[in-house]
Amino acid sequence: MSNKKVPGVWDGFKAFLMRGNVVDLAVAVVIGAAFTGIVNSVVKGIINPVVGALGTKSLDGYSSCLKGRCTGTGDSATGVRIMWGTVLGATLNFVITAAVVYFLMVLPMAKYLARVEARRKAKEGTQEVLEVTELEVLKEIRDALLAQQGPGGGDSRPPQRYAP
Repeated sequence: MSNKKVPGVWDGFKAFLMRGNVVDLAVAVVIGAAFTGIVNSVVKGIINPVVGALGTKSLDGYSSCLKGRCTGTGDSATGVRIMWGTVLGATLNFVITAAVVYFLMVLPMAKYLARVEARRKAKEGTQEVLEVTELEVLKEIRDALLAQQGPGGGDSRPPQRYAP
């Protein structure tokens, strides 16, 4: 029998929590929740008044009656009412949130990462050019030495060693 220790449930749970993706996701959820308040304020303070200039003060007031005559609100409402203004408000809320996240977070980060990658490739390219250049110089030296030895490819004597 082997004495291997089987990882327990608690160890697996700790490993799961310590993975980078889980931590990143948790941070994103917290920032997203905080950001929702800002977006809701923009919608209520700017978008709704602009829409209110065209009609009602709130998008929630826009609706259409699907069947029968719609009268009343809440529990005393009659008819089948489609609240398309609420859907429009939620859609605007989503579009504004997505636009702000994209333009203030995603786009700058993508530009930064592209610059870092370009610098890395430039360094890599410079090293390759230097390596190729050194190789070409060594080949030229070899060819020059062979040319100095003459057409026979040099003599068969071993190289002379000079004592200092």
